[in-house]
Amino acid sequence: MTGYPERFANLPDYAFPRLRKLLDSHAPGGEPISMTIGEPRHPMPDFVGPILNAHLSGFGSYPPNDGTPELLASISAWLKRRYAVEVSPDRIMALNGTREGLFNAALAVAPEQKNGRKPLFLLPNPFYQVYAVAAVTTGAEPLYLPATAQNGFLPDYASLPAETLDRVTVAYLCSPANPQGSVASRDYWADLLRLAERHDFVVFADECYSEIWHTTPPTGILEVARDIGADPERVFTFHSLSKRSNLPGLRSGFVAGGPKGIAQIRKLRAFAGAPLPLPIQRVSEAAWADEAHVAASRALYQQKFALAGQIFSGIQGFRLPEGGFFLWLPVDDGEAAALKLWRETGVRVLPGAYLSRDAGGQNPGKAYIRVALVGPYDETRAGLTRLRDGLFR
Repeated sequence: MTGYPERFANLPDYAFPRLRKLLDSHAPGGEPISMTIGEPRHPMPDFVGPILNAHLSGFGSYPPNDGTPELLASISAWLKRRYAVEVSPDRIMALNGTREGLFNAALAVAPEQKNGRKPLFLLPNPFYQVYAVAAVTTGAEPLYLPATAQNGFLPDYASLPAETLDRVTVAYLCSPANPQGSVASRDYWADLLRLAERHDFVVFADECYSEIWHTTPPTGILEVARDIGADPERVFTFHSLSKRSNLPGLRSGFVAGGPKGIAQIRKLRAFAGAPLPLPIQRVSEAAWADEAHVAASRALYQQKFALAGQIFSGIQGFRLPEGGFFLWLPVDDGEAAALKLWRETGVRVLPGAYLSRDAGGQNPGKAYIRVALVGPYDETRAGLTRLRDGLFR
């Protein structure tokens, strides 16, 4: 073999290996507190263990590729309760977490060319890094649109020239957004769907943080698509139990969309995917059917939102997220701030530039740090206090 694929040559190191290179050669300036990775640390639902135990024999069988009928029915019922939309089980597929789906859906539904030209994928900047890998793997060009304070931390896709939009095959959007916590309004979703109709592309709505919100449940793309009569084949939504149910290790989520698009995704899964083990699907059935554990976890996050508001009161540029569990804090330079915090306080945070790209002469994440509010209340209070005193006083 003479070399490796050029399509991945321009990818930087993933965020957390980059962070280790930045910090790990330095001693922490206090008892370490990690506020980097978005790994929920609230209690798991108490039904997980008993269900797994009751279905251990399922590890001895190949599982249903698309999801058990019971799991697909449970997801369908949740979508109806949450968004008042009817989505039949044939329009849903179980996923090994949303990252698998956000990647493989692009391979399954995005054409290799559009109007005889290389396609474009629209990405918010900053963004969840799998979006960019999906674009280059399919042979598309990722186009990074800044999501900054000036536009409410939501990309202005409609500002692009018509000639550019006519090359688009997929537009990604995360709501609530990772990392900024901004939420797409009903009007924002409607405008994006109308744009997709005019310029013939599909929308991948990454809604894995939908059940973690500050004051108001976020509007979902499926309910807006129903209300404006959008073509179901233009809409794909991705959800996960990682954040909703504090089960990141379960690797369980789903994608829902139009019947033709989901059939394409299921076909790819049959050849190249990895279905969820049957015991995991049984736990997932119960998790999507239960809201009590979700409400309890959300209340813990809301307590930490309130705590952050108290600790950072009066800090210029501070804002509470509308959803999700990250703070997106403005600093002079994210890498310098992360290194200073680690060396002087032992608090570990993620530089915003590790979640974004240089585009149009700017990197919209460079002057930010991302802080995950996933730990216990007392640990979060200690970490935020040290962070405030280390950077803002």
